[in-house]
Amino acid sequence: MLMTSFKDYTTDDELLSRLAAQHITEPTAVQQQVIPLVAAGKNLLFQSETGTGKTLAYLLPLIQKIQAEEQQGNSRKAVKLLVASPTLELASQIRNQVQLVSDIRCALCIGGSPISRQIEQLKEKPLIVVGGPARLLELIHLKKLKADAVECLVLDEADRLLSPELREATEGLLERLPRTVQLVGNSATVSDYTRSILQKARDGLAQGEDGTGGAIELVTLPPEDILRKRITHWAIFAERRDKIDRLRALINAVQPQKLIVFTARSDQVENIVQKLRWRKLDCDGLSAKMDKKLRKAALDRFRSGKLPILVTTDLASRGLDIPGITHVVQLDLPESTDFFIHRAGRTARAGQTGINCVIGDAFEMQRYAKLEKKLKIKVYPKDLYGGKLVSPAQETD
Repeated sequence: MLMTSFKDYTTDDELLSRLAAQHITEPTAVQQQVIPLVAAGKNLLFQSETGTGKTLAYLLPLIQKIQAEEQQGNSRKAVKLLVASPTLELASQIRNQVQLVSDIRCALCIGGSPISRQIEQLKEKPLIVVGGPARLLELIHLKKLKADAVECLVLDEADRLLSPELREATEGLLERLPRTVQLVGNSATVSDYTRSILQKARDGLAQGEDGTGGAIELVTLPPEDILRKRITHWAIFAERRDKIDRLRALINAVQPQKLIVFTARSDQVENIVQKLRWRKLDCDGLSAKMDKKLRKAALDRFRSGKLPILVTTDLASRGLDIPGITHVVQLDLPESTDFFIHRAGRTARAGQTGINCVIGDAFEMQRYAKLEKKLKIKVYPKDLYGGKLVSPAQETD
């Protein structure tokens, strides 16, 4: 049954009030379809564009289920829900969403942070644990995270979690969970490869005594054409050595309210930040090579609006929901079309509009033209002239 209102799903006034406090009053299209299926215990893989509300689509029904079990008083004080995420930033965001809509104890367990602190968190009997697959698996092997009572595993950004660098840990995690576990996966892009791997994993889990419940349902939301309808695409030519100067000139010309800058090279993040700061532009960087505390501090400042410019790698291109990003600049054109889509999708979220700009050299502009046809988007060439952003024809007007 399609859910058209949160009241169709719950009568919990506190939950409705908490959603309303975040200006969430009506379910999105993906939430309308997915919430009833997750609540019914279905094994599910769902695909929906960035910025459509995928996290709450699975969190709300699973949190409600846990709360109902707690109220009945016959529930073990053990971890019921595991959420695996490919990055610290996305894991932190998911944990924050849990805390915004409920009082359920939730632990964050990610690699690169002291495992001793995370073990102490687990001693406090959280019912939900969010983290990277490798760290979750490590804690299970150490017998610090008891997985025998886990009722559901969520793979947030399933495509990324089953990429070559994370697949072994993700599959290991699946193997350590109860055979009856509900499996829920999501991504903005779902490949046949991801679907087949998860189905094989689910088939293995399903070979219990009764041999039932193995099928994974695929839910694909029709595209809302955010990439075409709500994002305006610009192209600015620059030789590789001039890209940062062009970026600086663009920032001064358009004065973006909230800008995220992408580069494929993590070693370039600090270089870009330093050159922009030298020009008195307030910005910070975010890359996998940075200390996790510094990464969190930069992201928190950017999310809150205290920092207007964030320079990052594709670490922040997937899953992160940061409100109010008005402009995205790609200082290179990624090889993967999916990465281009994920980068651009950091803007125009929650019904807003936004600008996506590629600053590229001649080779990248050729590739951008091909991508324009492939994605059926309209790219507007732009230039910087007299301190203003103009169309090339305006330069001689």
